[in-house]
Amino acid sequence: MPETRYARSGDVQIAYQTLGEGPLDLIWVAGYVTHLDVYWEDPGYRRFCERLASFSRLVLFDKRGMGLSDRVRVATLEERIDDVRAVMDAIGSESAALMGVSEGGPMSILFAASLPERVRALILCGAEVKEDRTDDWPWGEGTWEEFEGWMDDVDEGWGKGEHFWQIAPSLAGDGSVRRWWGKMETNAMTPGAAVEFMRMGHAIDVRHVLPSVRVPTLVIHRTGDRICHIENGRYEAARIPGARFVELPGQDHAPWVNGDDILAEIAEFLTGTREPGAPDRVLATVLFTDLVGSTDRAEALGDRRWRALLEQHHAAVRTQLARFRGREIDTAGDGFLAAFDGPARAITCAQAILGELRLLGLEARAGLHTGECEVSGDKLVGIAVHIGARIGALAGPSEVLVSSTVKDLVAGSGLTFDDAGEHELKGVPERRHLFRVVG
Repeated sequence: MPETRYARSGDVQIAYQTLGEGPLDLIWVAGYVTHLDVYWEDPGYRRFCERLASFSRLVLFDKRGMGLSDRVRVATLEERIDDVRAVMDAIGSESAALMGVSEGGPMSILFAASLPERVRALILCGAEVKEDRTDDWPWGEGTWEEFEGWMDDVDEGWGKGEHFWQIAPSLAGDGSVRRWWGKMETNAMTPGAAVEFMRMGHAIDVRHVLPSVRVPTLVIHRTGDRICHIENGRYEAARIPGARFVELPGQDHAPWVNGDDILAEIAEFLTGTREPGAPDRVLATVLFTDLVGSTDRAEALGDRRWRALLEQHHAAVRTQLARFRGREIDTAGDGFLAAFDGPARAITCAQAILGELRLLGLEARAGLHTGECEVSGDKLVGIAVHIGARIGALAGPSEVLVSSTVKDLVAGSGLTFDDAGEHELKGVPERRHLFRVVG
């Protein structure tokens, strides 16, 4: 996680982070709610930022009144422009590219039109120009009457992440993501402040500003965006002189969800070189962890206490994955699948996980294998994953069991192993030599 710093904008402190050392500055002007630290808990967001930072110095910040910035009243667009300018001054940036996402679009548009000398390029991604639906703008999110009805329900639903399925429909079935977004809401601001912020956003209309934008502009919008209608993007591109418009398939509003195509367009626009697409196959060390005797333990504790213990289990595993740069791929019940780009770190992480779980009174097993995996979105699939799962199932209580491939790749690391013999793995055509990690 990048270090959080503060820029003074008048009497207000604006929290910001920078990532990467690329030749150009890219400032992400986010929409809706943000909290710099909570955002980093999501692997998809983290991956998206890291790839942006591979060709830029990426700048992230919390709007005033939100997240880690001073909790003051909701700001006007003019004040928010001052805040971004204060962050730019703090990092010594004379000119930067702005990436306005969703509700961050109007401020970015106004900034580019008002201060073109400080904007080298403008990117509008799922950006809105007007939320209020009127006769002359039928593509708004809703009328004022509908909006006020929605606001009546904010108090009850705040912190539950119930509406994230509209932001990322492709993740609608993922309960962990929904809970993460609920945490984002409660950490970003109070329900009352959220209503004030959304009421301000619903009143904004920057349609008349668009022709005054005179900086290179890229407009990216998904055809089926559930939050911001595609006509917002088409309208922006048609009225900003020389703007380039890219219409992409999909319904996800959040750019970091299934965002490889968005990353490619941004990289090409800012650098002149299109970022290569995500690889179809990648070499990875997969780690499977699983609790031992979980059924008996659940019956002994009862549903409520078992759920509480499972939450502690999940938190402990995720803490160690973050510590050793592991990427959570999947979780089901009391098991985890994670991936690492280094087998030694994967083994050390597995040992740390088993140790942490023992402190909770839980016993677990772990299995590891290194091989070529197929990339399917944020998931890894293929025979290497299958082998890792079978090895994990063979491990004993508090045991880390690895394939010979893993053992061979960590030569010189100081890790030691006991021979666990050859084993037939169900669904795998040939026997595999396995080793038990010692210590």
